[in-house]
Parts: sequence; structure tokens; C-alpha cells
Amino acid sequence: MKHARNNELADRRSAAADAKAALLAAYRTAKTAAEPTEAARQAERISLVEAREARRAERERLKLEERTRLETLAAREQAAIEAAAAAEIEARQSAENARISRVVKDEAARKAERDRRYAARKARQA
Repeated sequence: MKHARNNELADRRSAAADAKAALLAAYRTAKTAAEPTEAARQAERISLVEAREARRAERERLKLEERTRLETLAAREQAAIEAAAAAEIEARQSAENARISRVVKDEAARKAERDRRYAARKARQA
């Protein structure tokens, strides 16, 4: 379909410029109209980021508490194991000392019995 009027280059350029100006004006009005919602969305994004950061910090705190609790528990268990080992060594040492002292007493008793028999034999011979 042909246009009824004869469009010159100047007319087409001015029409294109008018269209661009209209688009720019529409964009600016839409942008100014959207500013309150944009600010609200920005505030919402900021609050989401802050909430995410708070949750991350809470997770880190809980991890640190759990790690500290486990380290404390491990230290207590290690101390209990070392105490049990020390008690076992002490018990073995005391049992060994008791056995040695029994052996020494038995040896002394045998020597005393031998000396008594020797003295009795000498007394019989005399």
C-alpha cells in the first residue's frame, strides 16, 4: 500500500527523531514511575543479603562451638586414657614390687631356716 503523501528525506528524519524522542520520554517516565518499586526491591535485596549473612555467621558460630566441644571431649578422653595407662603402669609396678619383696622375704626365710638347721646340726655334733 502506497502512502498518499510524498515523504521527503527531511520528513523521514524528523519522524525518526520524533519517534526516538517519544521512546526516550516514555523510558524516562517509566523509570521515574518505577523508582519507588526499584527502591523497595533494592531494600528487599539488601535485607535478603543481611539475612543470608546472619545465617552464615550463625552456621559458622555453631560449627566453631561444635569443633570446640569435640576438641574438649577428645582432650578429656585423652586425659582419661593417659590416667588409665598411668594407673595401670603404677599397678604393674606395685605388683612387681610386691612380688620382689615376697621373693626377698622368702629367700630370707629360707636362709634363716638353713642357718637354723646348720646351727642345730652343729649343736648336735658338739
